[in-house]
Amino acid sequence: MSEAPTARNVALDLIAAVLRRKRPLDDAIEDSSLMRQLPGRDRAFARLLVATVLRRLGQIDAMIADCLNTPLAPRAALVHDILRLGVAQLLFLRTPPHAAVATSVDIAQGRGFVSHKGLVNAVLRRLSIEGAERIDEQDAPRLNTPDWLWRSWSKTYGEATARAIAGAHLKEAPLDITLREDAETWRTRLEGVLLPTGTLRRAAGGALATLPGYTQGAWWVQDAAAALPARLFGDLAGREVVDLCAAPGGKTAQLAIAGAQVTAVDRSSRRLERLVANLERLDLRVEAVEADALTWRPRHPVEAVLLDAPCSTTGAIRRHPDVPHLKSREDVARLSLVQENLLRAAIEMLAPGGTLVYCTCSLEPEEGLERIEALLYGGAPLTRREIGPDEITADPKWITPKGDLRTLPCYFGEYDGIDGFYCARLVRRG
Repeated sequence: MSEAPTARNVALDLIAAVLRRKRPLDDAIEDSSLMRQLPGRDRAFARLLVATVLRRLGQIDAMIADCLNTPLAPRAALVHDILRLGVAQLLFLRTPPHAAVATSVDIAQGRGFVSHKGLVNAVLRRLSIEGAERIDEQDAPRLNTPDWLWRSWSKTYGEATARAIAGAHLKEAPLDITLREDAETWRTRLEGVLLPTGTLRRAAGGALATLPGYTQGAWWVQDAAAALPARLFGDLAGREVVDLCAAPGGKTAQLAIAGAQVTAVDRSSRRLERLVANLERLDLRVEAVEADALTWRPRHPVEAVLLDAPCSTTGAIRRHPDVPHLKSREDVARLSLVQENLLRAAIEMLAPGGTLVYCTCSLEPEEGLERIEALLYGGAPLTRREIGPDEITADPKWITPKGDLRTLPCYFGEYDGIDGFYCARLVRRG
């Protein structure tokens, strides 16, 4: 790239990394040397640009297609991304038209697409005039949701709820914080709202490290739904707990603060390093083990195992707008097999009478209820222990007829939503 690293140029590279190289956005950002060269405010703007394009991609591409007589050739894929970036600014970020159009034309020239400058200019100028009216005519939830996800959610939850889920994904998620103590004090200092479940919520944005309490380890970032599973073990003081697939460590921290002797297992050295760094900031001590949970076993069976299994992450699209563009129905099938094997491994780690809490941040039934039903009906030595809404200060509608926890992104609407999570609690028979 010949241009100086600007937020828009870096955003353009990140869009290509996600949509064509199928890289997770967080990984692409972490590996981008140009992103690191940007000032803090520009880094935030670059991420906002990319997230907006990914959240609204269906709408954006529909409008671009309406303005083109013929589709762009594959060799002009970058021009398509430049248009996407321009439309996102014009219609969803309210960038002044002259700035959005001019910078897009300049990027086309800087990237060697001189012959496409006129097209970029014409499409964006047309949409600067017609775009608002076109948006009013679009079915935003449906356009921005891949067909396979729409069918899955409609079949599982009904079309009205599927539409509500998809609508919740169009907004940036707020910042959720788990506090160690002194909730009221930190609510005031962090200018947040305490949710009924105990999580502190504030508007997204700003550098985390500059917020009060960060450096002294008073809190950590964790979605309100993700903070619920670790609370289902009851009194953990002095008990041994194995936390499988533990990174980045939010649930690990909860277990440690509850007084448990925690062994945190993750097979990724990079993710485990992040967990250790997070817990060092919080001044918490756990045993961190780099290992594959399918083959690793504790020295002896333990009283509690938490399995936050790898999944399609479709419940966390609010926070990860790249997910619909990276995952597929085939990924769900592949991951459900991984989850099944991890569950069986977790059983082998449990002492008789021990508790297994299984959770995924997925909306797909294959990664939630169907996994647990298959396990129980397959003769696993487990009994389901129903979850009571009072245990976690949850809305009763979050508890399924089977007694499991199921949150949806359209829940907690009065507080700006919550991640989609599934959680089941199981006890090993003697």
